[in-house]
Amino acid sequence: MLLPHDFSNPFPNPFPERCFRDYPVMTLPLLSYPLSSQNQRVAGYEIPGDEAPRIYTLDNLPASTEMDELIWACYRQVFNEQQILQHHRQLGLESQLRNRQITVRDFLRGLVLSDSFRRLNYETNTNYRFAEMCIQRLLGRQVYDEREKLAWSIVLATKGLQGFVDQLLASEEYLEAFGDNTVPYQRRRILPQRSLGESPFARMARYDRYHLNQLQALGGWRSGNGVVDRSAKVYRRVIFAVPALSVAALILTLVLTIPGN
Repeated sequence: MLLPHDFSNPFPNPFPERCFRDYPVMTLPLLSYPLSSQNQRVAGYEIPGDEAPRIYTLDNLPASTEMDELIWACYRQVFNEQQILQHHRQLGLESQLRNRQITVRDFLRGLVLSDSFRRLNYETNTNYRFAEMCIQRLLGRQVYDEREKLAWSIVLATKGLQGFVDQLLASEEYLEAFGDNTVPYQRRRILPQRSLGESPFARMARYDRYHLNQLQALGGWRSGNGVVDRSAKVYRRVIFAVPALSVAALILTLVLTIPGN
């Protein structure tokens, strides 16, 4: 027991541990938000056509090549095409999925909680934007309104990234739409009654060598002053020139500093 004038513990804890044990830990429930009329909330009776999204699932026991396509679909759904790199692959999770040790839902959870996804998406966006991205990529739909983004951002702030992902993947909507073995996709993006479907969540122009050659032939691959972009060649020359100049400067310095015989 410390004496009144004992300075061995100048900063005693004014709130002993027993004070916190007397009160239960309470978590905030998910805020309610109105549901708007979106296509995925209406049952569809149309016959799937060529434009219908391909559904990747483990229920039909895919072969090895089909398993590769399913894994690629998971990466594309979580990271989007502009973030798919060899460095972001989770080989351990892929091996467990191939051996049926985990489900597709567990694989998606590992991708969202990976260091690459955290660094590229969670740490570079606000909680509102990150919650919207996860709803689009995991639930396969657009957010209903700003109140839904607020509700899930509160879950993200109170439970952290892991608690947010676990609650989203364990939601009734996700389990009813995709279950444990189906890769999420944008639900009912194209309707046969409409000439145009909804825009995909990830919108980025994709050009191959043919389109690049066409742009160059038509003169479209030029900057505003009419000069063709040759920055890549200049960059490669700088990469080789800087080390060479550094070595030459080092040799010249040694020659000037070493006294002659």
